[in-house]
Amino acid sequence: MASLLGSTVFEINGQGPSPSKDFFQLVITKTEVIWRSWKISLRNEFRGAAPGETKQSHQDFLLDAGLQHQVGVVFGQHTLEHCKALCEGHYNYLDRLPNQLLLNILYYLSFRDIGRLAQTCKRFWKLCNSSELWEQTVRVRCGELTPDMELLASAMGWRKIFFTFYHDKLLGSEAGPVSDSAPSATVMPQVSATTTTT
Repeated sequence: MASLLGSTVFEINGQGPSPSKDFFQLVITKTEVIWRSWKISLRNEFRGAAPGETKQSHQDFLLDAGLQHQVGVVFGQHTLEHCKALCEGHYNYLDRLPNQLLLNILYYLSFRDIGRLAQTCKRFWKLCNSSELWEQTVRVRCGELTPDMELLASAMGWRKIFFTFYHDKLLGSEAGPVSDSAPSATVMPQVSATTTTT
């Protein structure tokens, strides 16, 4: 799993809280924490000033209450807690898997779990709503595709095709909006490419 970690584990940039206009960058690598700051001011004495930079080992960062306070003020407590967890060796490897591998994993989830996963972060929202996932779902779970149906899917999107034509049939008479079990394949209805839905 360590091979999934790049040289930079985490990076964030941003402006300090008002009224400061200063700009900050925090970089966490496998071995150190780098804190950079740029003084932004119209005053002559700050023009051309070099950026400030502090480098510390993970252990030193965990013991440096002053730098932790700065990180918390600039980027928020949630980011600070995340950085401390990274420095303690708590990495989120799921976040680092390539999209294609994650899509292969998503296919084995129930529709309810896909919906829940989509609510966790922007990356999983995009993957759970991706055309690739829903095309695979329609092709494998919904029976034979006609050329007209593929044409309609390219116009409407695979996810919309699934929920418009197949979702209710795959769930059958089960109560609730989604099923936790893998649905069985059903016969695909014949739909003309010129069909419109309201």
